Amino acid sequence: MKITSIEPFILHVPVSGGGIADSSNSLTHWGVIGVVVETDAGPSGTGYTGTLAHLPTDRLIRDCIEHSFGPMLVGQNPLEVRGLWEKLYNAPAIRWVGRAGITQMALAAIDVALWDIKAKAARMPLWQLLGGSDEEPLVAYNTDGGWLNWSLDQLVADARASVDAGFRAIKLKVGSPYPEDDLRRIEAVRDAIGPKVDLMIDGNGRWDLPTVLRFARRLAEFDVFWFEEPTWYDDVAAHATLARAVHTPIALGEQLYSLDDFRRFVEAGAVHYVQPDATRLGGITPWWRVAELALASRLPVVAHAADMMQIHQHVSIAHSACRMFEYIPWLRECFEEPATVVDGLVQAPRLPGASTTLRPEALSRFGVN
Repeated sequence: MKITSIEPFILHVPVSGGGIADSSNSLTHWGVIGVVVETDAGPSGTGYTGTLAHLPTDRLIRDCIEHSFGPMLVGQNPLEVRGLWEKLYNAPAIRWVGRAGITQMALAAIDVALWDIKAKAARMPLWQLLGGSDEEPLVAYNTDGGWLNWSLDQLVADARASVDAGFRAIKLKVGSPYPEDDLRRIEAVRDAIGPKVDLMIDGNGRWDLPTVLRFARRLAEFDVFWFEEPTWYDDVAAHATLARAVHTPIALGEQLYSLDDFRRFVEAGAVHYVQPDATRLGGITPWWRVAELALASRLPVVAHAADMMQIHQHVSIAHSACRMFEYIPWLRECFEEPATVVDGLVQAPRLPGASTTLRPEALSRFGVN
C-alpha cells in the first residue's frame, strides 16, 4: 500500500449556544484543520487538529500539511505509522522551526489520518487495533457548559440538566477578574448538583500563583475533584508549589506539545491528572507515549478533547490509564460515526478506523478557504 495524495481542508463549526468564553478565550466557532490521505489500495484516512477558528493561523497549519509534510508522504507505506511520524518530526528543516505550535499541529492531523488508514486496513475500530476492551465504559464528564460568559442562573440550570441527562461529573470555568465571584459560582453549582456528582474547575492558566494559592485553599469546602490549568501553562515550579500547598488535585496538559514537557511536570510532582491532547502533541503516536509515562508514575490520564471526542475516545478506551472522558459535542454533525455518550457513559465506536471520516456534507456546510 502506498500514499498517492493528501488533501487538506479547513472547517469552522459553530459551538454550542452561539458563543462561549473562558478566562482566556472567547469564540463562536471551532476550527478543524485536517487532511484526507489517499492510497492506492482502497482505504483513505482522515485526520485533523483543533483550533479557535482563526483563519490566518488555520491556513498556516493547512499549508504546513500540504507543502512541508505532504511531499515526504507521497509514495510511502501508510501502515508504517510510527516510522513515518519519526521521519516527519525529525525532518531537519521542519524541526528547525517546529517541535511545537503550527508544525506539531499539522503533524497531528497527518498522524491521525495514518492511524485511521491502519485501523481501516485491519477492519477494526482503532481502539480495538490498539488492544483495548469495551467491557468497562469510560465515564464522561460534561464540559459543554460552565462558561464564564453565562449568568449564575444559566450555570445552575445547565448543571441540573447535565445531571438529569446522566452525567456523573461536570466542569465549571473559573478565572474571573474577581475570584470571589468564582467561589460563588462554585458554591451555587455544588448546591444544585448535590454531593454525589463530581465537580471539576478549569482556570485556563489565567491567574498568577499568589491568587491561585489564596483561591485554592477554599476549594475543599466544595469537594472540587480537580483544579485544571490553575496558572500559566508552562510554569512547572508554580504548579509544584500549588500541588504541595493544597489538597485539590491538579490537572493539566492540553497546552503541552511534547513528551519532555509532560515528563518535567510529572517528575516535579506538579500534576495529578495528566491531560494529553493528540491534536497538539503531534498525533496519536506521541499521545500514547505520554499516557505510558503517566501510567509508569501511577497517574490517571484524562485526554483533553480539542478533537471534540472523535479521536480521543479510541485511545482512551484502549489505554489502561484512562477511566474518564471529556464530553464536548461541537463536531457531532461532521462525522459519519459521531462520538456518543448515553447516561454518562461513552459508547464504543463500531466502524473500522478512527471515527474521523467526514460526512459528505461537512465540507459544503462548514468548509472555509
